[in-house]
Amino acid sequence: MATERGRLRTFAARPGKYSETVNAGIKSLYLTPTVKPKPNVCIESMPSEVLLKIFSYLDAGSLLSVGCVNKLFYDLANNNGIWLKICSSCLQAKRTIWKMKSEQTEAVPLGCAALHDKKPGYWKKEYILKQTAAVKTRVMGLVKPLDPYTGLPFKIKEAMKVSGLSWIIVLKDKNGKEYVIEKANLSLKDTSVTILWCCTNWPGLDVVSTLKLFGVMPLIPDLSKPPNNYGPHQRSLIAEYHLANLTESSIAVGADKLVQLFSLNPGLLVGIWKEKNEIAFVMVSLHYHQLLERSILGSATVQYSPPPNKPILDDIDPEYGLHDYSLHLDMHGRNCTYLCESFKNLFCRKGDIANGYLRLTVVSLKDNRKHLPLTGTLGLSWETDVFKGNVKDCCVMDLTLLEEFGKPFWCFSAPVYMELSSKTSGLYDYIGHIYTTEYADSEGKVCVELVWLEETKKYVIVSLVLYVSIEKVNNWYRTNY
Repeated sequence: MATERGRLRTFAARPGKYSETVNAGIKSLYLTPTVKPKPNVCIESMPSEVLLKIFSYLDAGSLLSVGCVNKLFYDLANNNGIWLKICSSCLQAKRTIWKMKSEQTEAVPLGCAALHDKKPGYWKKEYILKQTAAVKTRVMGLVKPLDPYTGLPFKIKEAMKVSGLSWIIVLKDKNGKEYVIEKANLSLKDTSVTILWCCTNWPGLDVVSTLKLFGVMPLIPDLSKPPNNYGPHQRSLIAEYHLANLTESSIAVGADKLVQLFSLNPGLLVGIWKEKNEIAFVMVSLHYHQLLERSILGSATVQYSPPPNKPILDDIDPEYGLHDYSLHLDMHGRNCTYLCESFKNLFCRKGDIANGYLRLTVVSLKDNRKHLPLTGTLGLSWETDVFKGNVKDCCVMDLTLLEEFGKPFWCFSAPVYMELSSKTSGLYDYIGHIYTTEYADSEGKVCVELVWLEETKKYVIVSLVLYVSIEKVNNWYRTNY
């Protein structure tokens, strides 16, 4: 050892360029005391009994959220003792399972069987099922009173608030990566809601494959607290759109200086930046008819399927299913309304049944007393985080057709656009260009003719005709035309 120390002294005493540095390093090696690493203290290292005590002070929503952190928290958050306490206090069970003693809650003997005879998580599932069932029952009760003009629920906006309902879109690219877009702007109208999403991280238009629209409802709605986007939610698939080759597979419905609009049924509108050829925003129009059912009662993979109509059989009327239709028509541009009208006693003569459609004439070209002027300058407004604009001669059409017993028969909300017609106006009352607007889906078609009056700067509807699919009528009334 002495020889080793002598060698160290001799090495350190030698003159050289690095002698002082080496000497300092050797001293620090021998003189610096050993520092023991601090133990890694985290909440997961606490005893399970302590964590259970902490979890027992959480409400149901927080308990569900903390159970998503890791497997340990999930197992502890499924504790039947905690959830039985929540069930008994919130659901007001008929038998008293818990009693209060000096600000502490203890289990009475009756609760022992309820705890030990059930699998972990049993009372959590019971609580969730009862809470969601209670909310859905209340929501469905709110949508029962109907407006006689539209046949739609009076209190649908209140029902949306009670359910905590919101909507999101999920885009998937060709590699399977998903992009969830939650932030949305809502525009509520008489018969529809228009939802607009804008963000800065859209997937590239050349790689995006599908877009799914979901209704999202809190797993445990709480009206006493503001909406929480980060709590546990449940999704209901409303629609799925295929966006591959969007510009070729969709309908171009208009453009302004910045964006071009493309439409896909049902009710989807995609705005594309002209210069970048990238997504600027996504807009969806949803009709109120069965909106809550589609947004709540479906699953994350399967859409809600409405029950078939139960027709009221009428063997006496030879024209059963051909008369007493009612129509409510809205045309708007998100922020302003251009038309809101109702029409009664619409009918179809048997001679008007042709090419697989029933013809319902709402506004006749020859009857100028029923011609309808549109209010304001027609256009569809859009916006992003930075830009906003208005696409002229484009709007959203909301159609609600009721059958003779007042049930919604054919409903849609979709973007439409005005197209200049090649024919000239043959009407003596109007001098101006004729424009047409058309919409079609599997249930029918809408054909509108408008005249542009240059003097008043307004559109006037001079013809409005509905073509309803014979297959739709036969399935509804169980008839055979």
